[in-house]
Amino acid sequence: MLTTILSNTSHLFPHIFLLAGIPGLTSSHIWISLPFCFMFFLAVTGNGVLLFLIWTERSLHQPMFFFLAMLSFVDLVLSLSALPKMLAIFWFGATVISSYSCLSQMFFIHAFSAMESGVLVAMALDRFVAICNPLRYATILTPVVVAKIGGLVVLRGVGLTIAFPSLTHRLPYCGSHIIAYTYCEHMAVVKLACGATTVDNLYAFAVALFLGVGDVAFIAYSYGNIVRTVIRFPSLEARSKAGSTCTAHVCVILFFYIPGFLSVVMQRFGPPTASAAKVILANLYLLFPPALDPIVYGLKTKQIRERLFKMLSPKRIDPT
Repeated sequence: MLTTILSNTSHLFPHIFLLAGIPGLTSSHIWISLPFCFMFFLAVTGNGVLLFLIWTERSLHQPMFFFLAMLSFVDLVLSLSALPKMLAIFWFGATVISSYSCLSQMFFIHAFSAMESGVLVAMALDRFVAICNPLRYATILTPVVVAKIGGLVVLRGVGLTIAFPSLTHRLPYCGSHIIAYTYCEHMAVVKLACGATTVDNLYAFAVALFLGVGDVAFIAYSYGNIVRTVIRFPSLEARSKAGSTCTAHVCVILFFYIPGFLSVVMQRFGPPTASAAKVILANLYLLFPPALDPIVYGLKTKQIRERLFKMLSPKRIDPT
């Protein structure tokens, strides 16, 4: 699909880019790679286990866990899109990336980041219906509705970001081809262009504004209604139980949106040249949610904990 979209291109588009890693900390790349590698291990293992548990345990075939499976899959793709190349840069100095690999990585990272935001909105909707309208929960969030929401999340993510690689590819690059990042971040590549980038800047800002403000506003509205409903619960036990079901989701929201917001602010209003702080923050935006989401849900969700302990505990052999 990307090859077709990018067929009509400028001859000034380079064949390769160079990923510089973290500016000013090149000599420390090996040490920096250790926490990155650990978080990559957590992301792949944790999300893989969550997907396996939800797939194999019929008791987890509920809307809440279907949305959690979507989140785990998105986190897994995000990790696999960015982390292997980062580690190759840190360990082997493999800074060269072909132009089409760069554009493909750009698309996958931004598309699945948009999908993650959409899944968090869907999970907020799930908690809103479960707590504010529990008697109709099963009739509102049917498997068909959940599948349609999942499809909408994918279509929205792809639709909003498919233009990034094509807009980037049409630009002329007559100067440096060194991207001062560990991955092909859209605006970092656009800043290398020597032509007019107004369309790219405006479109990227519009997408960030739509996802950041629109999705956060819906999540805030949902949780505002949830809080008002929980406050009216007659017993402390009921309020505590309802609150505990939302704790994991709130933590995941903070892990995703706070680094993302700070990264966008530094990208838009920070110094024009990439700094170590800017690049590290952009990396944490990709690393933190995939690594920490499975841990949070594993610790905070009773059903996940029980199934995980059941899977890990040795099976007793009947002597007879």
